[in-house]
Amino acid sequence: MLYSVNRATRRLFLFGNVRSTYRKVFLVFDKQTTTALKFDDFQLKSMRNYATKSQEVSAIDRESEVTTIKKSRREPFAKNLFLGRFDKDVLSYPEVLDRERLQTLQEMVDPIEKFFKENVDSKEIDQNEKISDSVMKTLKELGLFGQQIPVEYGGLGLSATEYARIGEVTALDGGIAVTLAAHQAIGLKGILIAGNEHQKQKYLPKLATGEHIAAFCLTEPSSGSDAASIQTRATLSKDGKTFLLNGSKIWISNGGIADIFTVFAKTKIEEKNEVKDKVTAFIVERKFGGVTNGQPEDKLGIRGSNTCEVHFDNTPVPIENIIGEIGSGFKIAMNILNSGRFSMGSSGAGCLKYLMGLATEHAINRNQFDKPLKDFELIKEKFTKVALLIYAMESMSYLTAGLLDSQENADCAVEAAIVKVFSSEAVWYSVSEMLQILGGLGYMKQLPFERLLRDSRILMIFEIGRASCRERV
Repeated sequence: MLYSVNRATRRLFLFGNVRSTYRKVFLVFDKQTTTALKFDDFQLKSMRNYATKSQEVSAIDRESEVTTIKKSRREPFAKNLFLGRFDKDVLSYPEVLDRERLQTLQEMVDPIEKFFKENVDSKEIDQNEKISDSVMKTLKELGLFGQQIPVEYGGLGLSATEYARIGEVTALDGGIAVTLAAHQAIGLKGILIAGNEHQKQKYLPKLATGEHIAAFCLTEPSSGSDAASIQTRATLSKDGKTFLLNGSKIWISNGGIADIFTVFAKTKIEEKNEVKDKVTAFIVERKFGGVTNGQPEDKLGIRGSNTCEVHFDNTPVPIENIIGEIGSGFKIAMNILNSGRFSMGSSGAGCLKYLMGLATEHAINRNQFDKPLKDFELIKEKFTKVALLIYAMESMSYLTAGLLDSQENADCAVEAAIVKVFSSEAVWYSVSEMLQILGGLGYMKQLPFERLLRDSRILMIFEIGRASCRERV
């Protein structure tokens, strides 16, 4: 049987923070005072000890689940909508975490949230265009580089729902969020979903701890969303044991700091007595040689993340480092990208809840025309629209995560694309509206509004742009 928990518990947990924000807004409308949500402070000796404890608890939880959780086999919900078929069972929201796992997850979230609020200086990261070594060290100690890597390979083994929840917190800094996502949502995801056991045992343990950082190398100067048109080529050596990799990739997140690259290249394959070029996925180590990178790009936003060109010059890649089969790279690339988009809703919501809290305080304290901003109908309307968008983003993100967690071989490609399109546009609109409430003050760098506005623009571009996602929908 699937674990289940009543709706009240789910909403209390998943929507606890946003409900606090809603409460602030509605109290403003009622002309009452507000108080900030306070979390219990777990007196932990160190975050490192807590991350270890959480991993041990996760291991115990997942060992017990092997005999208690049974995933269902279902047809894809969103795809079937376009065929005129509606699965009524989806009207019952997927419940995948019991009370104990909800509590365990909240205990994991609290120190991460505390760290981001007290120790992460996003303004400094944005100005320096770099995440400090001390911050990176703590991110690794918290286990954030191995969130969805199974426990047996040294990760936390989080479900999609748990991963989405933590994404609400890590999204508070765009540079950190992109660094973590580039590492695990796409960088190492190919090994997770299509790698063989030898590849998983060899690479995942060090990727889980952050000792090695991963990057996803697909985009080229001549190919963006059209992944099949890449020009990077891998040529098989005469002895049949090694591929020589040649080509360049652009706009690679973590490209300058990564140790392990998932690289997509054209290879020759014989089909029906005909030689064809097909895309193949490779695991490439920087230490293989012939791997260089350019200077970090000077970007509009997410400036703390490392983005640069990566070049491969006769880089030798052992044949055993092929992910999946020769010629299956395009399918693997699409599966990787489809698997990560669902969390954009929860991470975007996390960012907006933070900004809404700041904008609410301003609306309470700022007076114009002898009354607080909170009493103006236009201001109320802005808060209401953004609150509704946050709730919608969270709902679709956690619904998709629930489907991924509760179904065997779940096909949620269309659901993920819907989350991507809706959330990327909603975040851009909502950050702009929150900035507008502060007026000129919101435009100044002393507050995070202008930075998060710059950061949010990338959501409509990367991991295949919104136009391409619309085509898929």
